[in-house]
Amino acid sequence: MRKRNERRSSIETAFEHLRSTVATALGAAENEFDRVCAAYAQQEYSQRIAAAGLARAERDPSIVGGEPGPVFDGAMHEARTEREQIFTGWTGHGPDQLAALVAEAAPGIAGRPWQEWLGEPGTAEASSRPPQLWRVGTGHVPGSPDPRPFPVAVPLLDEAHLRITSSKQTGDAREALVQNLVLRVLSHYKPGLVRVHVWDVAQLTGTLPGLYPLTNAGLLTAHDPTRLGEMLEELSDHIRRIHTSALNGGHISLRALAEETGQRDEPWRIAVLFGDGEPLREEQQQQLQRVARNGLACGVQLIVADLPMTVNSSVESVNLHTEEARTSMTGPEAVVRLDAAPSREAVTKTCSAIATEFIARRSRVRTFEDLVPESLWAQRSASGLQAPAGFREGEPVKVTLGDASPHTLIGGPSGSGKTNFLYAMLGGMAARYSPDELELYLLDFKEGVSFAQFTPGRRDPTWLPHAQLVGVNVNEDREFGLALLRFLSTEMRRRADAAKAHEVTKLEELRAENPEGRWPRVVAVIDEFQYLFAERDTVSAQATSLLEDVARRGRSQGIHLVLASQDVSGIEAFWGKPAIFEQFILRIALPKARRVLADQNDAALELPRWHAVINHESGVKHGNDVARVPDSTAKGTFDELQRRLWEMRPENAAPPRLFDGSLLPALSTLPDFTRLSPDAAPAKALLGQVIDVNGTAAVVRMDRSPGRNIAVIGSVRVDAVSVLGAAALSLARQHRAHQVRFTLLGLVEEVAPDVAELAEALAELGHEVHVHHGVDQAVKVVPELAAKVDDRAASESADGLPEYVLCYGVDAAHSAMEKKDPSTFTSGLDQLRKLLKQGPEQRLHVLGWWRSAQRLKTTLMGPVDEIGAWVAFDVHGQELSSFAAGQLVHWSPRARRGLFFDRSVHAQPEVVLPFDLTGAPAAARRNADQEGAG
Repeated sequence: MRKRNERRSSIETAFEHLRSTVATALGAAENEFDRVCAAYAQQEYSQRIAAAGLARAERDPSIVGGEPGPVFDGAMHEARTEREQIFTGWTGHGPDQLAALVAEAAPGIAGRPWQEWLGEPGTAEASSRPPQLWRVGTGHVPGSPDPRPFPVAVPLLDEAHLRITSSKQTGDAREALVQNLVLRVLSHYKPGLVRVHVWDVAQLTGTLPGLYPLTNAGLLTAHDPTRLGEMLEELSDHIRRIHTSALNGGHISLRALAEETGQRDEPWRIAVLFGDGEPLREEQQQQLQRVARNGLACGVQLIVADLPMTVNSSVESVNLHTEEARTSMTGPEAVVRLDAAPSREAVTKTCSAIATEFIARRSRVRTFEDLVPESLWAQRSASGLQAPAGFREGEPVKVTLGDASPHTLIGGPSGSGKTNFLYAMLGGMAARYSPDELELYLLDFKEGVSFAQFTPGRRDPTWLPHAQLVGVNVNEDREFGLALLRFLSTEMRRRADAAKAHEVTKLEELRAENPEGRWPRVVAVIDEFQYLFAERDTVSAQATSLLEDVARRGRSQGIHLVLASQDVSGIEAFWGKPAIFEQFILRIALPKARRVLADQNDAALELPRWHAVINHESGVKHGNDVARVPDSTAKGTFDELQRRLWEMRPENAAPPRLFDGSLLPALSTLPDFTRLSPDAAPAKALLGQVIDVNGTAAVVRMDRSPGRNIAVIGSVRVDAVSVLGAAALSLARQHRAHQVRFTLLGLVEEVAPDVAELAEALAELGHEVHVHHGVDQAVKVVPELAAKVDDRAASESADGLPEYVLCYGVDAAHSAMEKKDPSTFTSGLDQLRKLLKQGPEQRLHVLGWWRSAQRLKTTLMGPVDEIGAWVAFDVHGQELSSFAAGQLVHWSPRARRGLFFDRSVHAQPEVVLPFDLTGAPAAARRNADQEGAG
């Protein structure tokens, strides 16, 4: 019995353990089930909280179906913990960092509340860098642990366009936002530096009414709702003009130009477009896209409200909702509260003050001083030249010479102000670019001395450091214009060769590759250039060819032409060659000018005095820019600027070469004369000055070769005396004392004083001089000289000093010298011919004056080879053909001008000016004294 009870007890214990185990297992399963259900419920809450937002769930738990309890509380705790982790970088620092960033990027008026600045016109200059950001309101992040507000700003000028979307309920907020932004920009800059265009699809007037006082000053333009296309076309024309003028030097934007040069003369244009949410017509949409794509670089800013716009350009956005706004700058999480708008009265007062100051500034007559920058010589010309030449509404209007507008054509009748405009343009350029950046070559064909200002004079010793060559009173010396074009062509080839060696094609690239080289821009100004092409002759033909070449290829080498004229239509050399003037992109039309602008552009006909049309688009009408040109020729204007620049000139700067057609070049100061020294071999005779850019002397080498004799042909004594005297004095400088012999034969009575003066000068230099006057002396001396030639030829030991025989009026002795010697059957002319033929090889040279070409032929009596070089004055070209290798000579006599030909050097004769010998003997003596002292 006992055993049975034990067994039963054992079984009961086992069952009890089983029940306990099962109960434990079931309890654990139930607890796990409850835990899983709670976790699932918490996860569900978490998802709902994430979807609705923690802030909303905290304000109203029912949004996520939450009820007070551990599960919901756990989900909220988990969400709060996660939020704190996410905002770790924001909490405590984020608002302050944003505030500091906006304060730096939106300084002054751009970022301060309007209560602190509204009412006063701005003071910022256009050249200053625009603020990167412009304040629109304050923002905060609703779900942030740190709900402190921070300033919100958007980029505008030169940075990005602005797109605004709104609803019917937020129309007032939209207008207030635009008004506040425009007011900030207007109040930041000096009046006139920002222009506003407004277009509203719904109304012509009433939009932004507080800004309307600006219309009185032209600072705001309200456009007709039906003429959006015209407004967009106006903006497109402005963009084109900027590209062809201000940006034609290679800069990508007005901002880049301002950063490099420190100058920005184009105002910003803010175009505000209010739409109704409907898309524009396709044509207008394309126009808007073009403006948006290219506008920022040209200072055109778009603020587009409720107007669909898809562009490949930088655009920021502001979305206005019923109670809050979102911006692309702050993202979707931040809520923006826009700044409240000032009262309409305050806005109107502010805009009236801006308009009043602008009108006052615009009405002030600008002077030449306003063309001059504060810092002289601060700009570089690598990409081009740009300077103001006048003003429009108080703002400078610039002329640009560069790759896009390489050459300039200026037109205007007499008295229209061409000279004044040239002074204004050249003054603006000379003030901005140093002589290492700009060189000037100036030529005036009319009878005047306008450009003489740029050279030193008796009353004003200063000169313009940029000027290399100045030609005045050129009048009939068309060869000087040809010489200038020939020089420019040579310089163009030199630069092209250098560019090729550096594997570049343009001057800007050459300067970058060869920074040690000196490659200034060259500007050649030819006033009344039509005189260069006045005749149908070889000068016109050569000048036309050279001009076409320089105009076509000069742009890439930094060589720019400025041609000024009263009328270009009558230049026959250009008929059938319109391509020449097509290269002159920049056109300047002065009052009443004709045929300078395009055919349908008659803007110049109604211009008042002191004004000019400046057009960078080949004279097409939409390129017109009318400017008032200040007085630039009065005392205290250009002359004062020149004095300042002259004081800044480099130490080694030399004054420009002056070619004055009314004066003869002085032999005593001619570099080719002053550089002569003894023992030069062979000696060179200087006969006159060639008409070229460098003022080179007409030189004949007096070596021991057949024909090395010189003839002066013409009846004018003063010219003949000048040539022979210059030749003798220049030869004398190249021989030491007692090492040369001069024989002077004065065969006409009127040259006696000249011969005596020259003989005295030569004797003072220590040279042996023999003087003979009259025909009888010539009959005696010539045979003696001929005999000396025979003696030298027969004996090497004979006196071999070089000897120069100067015969004045050879033909006067013809009759006496025709008589033959009965014993030898030779005449004096035969002896003279022997002297001419055989003398040069024996170092005996004849320099003679014949009073006509025919009389020279009579003397030679056959081939003219014995006269290797000649200068002819009052002789017509057809009389000289036999002396110029039989070629046809085109020449009509001109006062104090000669035609020079050296058969050993020249292909054709060239024009020369006889020298003024005043002071030449003294200069020769000084040279001799220096040589003796040495």
